[in-house]
Amino acid sequence: MGSPGSRAVGPPPDPGLLSLYDSALPEVYGYLLARCGQRALAEDLTAETFLAAVGATGPVTVPWLIGTARHKLVDHWRRQEREQRTLRLVDGAEVDDPWDVHLDALRARQVLDGLSPQHCAALTLRYVDDLPVPQVAALLQRTVHATEALLVRARAAFRRAYVTTGGSDD
Repeated sequence: MGSPGSRAVGPPPDPGLLSLYDSALPEVYGYLLARCGQRALAEDLTAETFLAAVGATGPVTVPWLIGTARHKLVDHWRRQEREQRTLRLVDGAEVDDPWDVHLDALRARQVLDGLSPQHCAALTLRYVDDLPVPQVAALLQRTVHATEALLVRARAAFRRAYVTTGGSDD
């Protein structure tokens, strides 16, 4: 029995997981912050990622943590999209989009944050994470064709918003 006033809090944490936490925390948090641009959200998602690691049955590595963080972020965007279903869809964009300009990173982040969660998720996964369209489709639980159409609309929405904030349309 423990001393008076002490409470049982469960078994001590796995020292291997604690060591991994210390070394991987900056990578996981940095990964999330770079993609969502919001410190509080990145902190919350980082915590969710490491909580998932505690319950993992297999080996937990930094790539496993980054993959889990990506899924946590996609799940966040999905929740946000469900909450904002009243936003109107953008249509009328061309399928072939040759727009290739040097973007101001800060303005681009602000524009991206202003898009619908669905557009933000698609553009981030495709162009920031550099994932192929089929993988983006799988993460967003959409067909490849629907994801391609979503990317067309998202690029058009991004371009309009970027130009509105003073960016170039060249």
